[in-house]
Amino acid sequence: MLNARFMGLVFRLLMAVALFALGTEWAFASGSGVGAIAANVTGNLSNIAKLITAGSYVAGMAFAVGAIAKFKQHKENPQQLPLSTPIVLLFIGIALIFIPAVFKSGGGTLFGGSGEKSKISGLTSF
Repeated sequence: MLNARFMGLVFRLLMAVALFALGTEWAFASGSGVGAIAANVTGNLSNIAKLITAGSYVAGMAFAVGAIAKFKQHKENPQQLPLSTPIVLLFIGIALIFIPAVFKSGGGTLFGGSGEKSKISGLTSF
């Protein structure tokens, strides 16, 4: 019962955030109709992609620094902390750092390089 309540609360929270983010743009759209709404949503997708990219880089670096700290803890007391913990944290950090590059190349593979109308901007890689 608690799990169903928790999932309902999470769903309502996500819906409220999505409606607030998209509703404010729709309310102040310069034009009217479905085309203006689609243009606003497409414009917001590039900002969302930039947010996901930046969050991925920051989280990846945090996991990498956490892995270094866990390696130090393992060196000081190997019986208390297994070696698998810092290794897993390091792999998660590496994966998060390289997610934007994977999304960019995966999007080019799936949708081709000629689809400029549906291209999401904001994905940058090193």
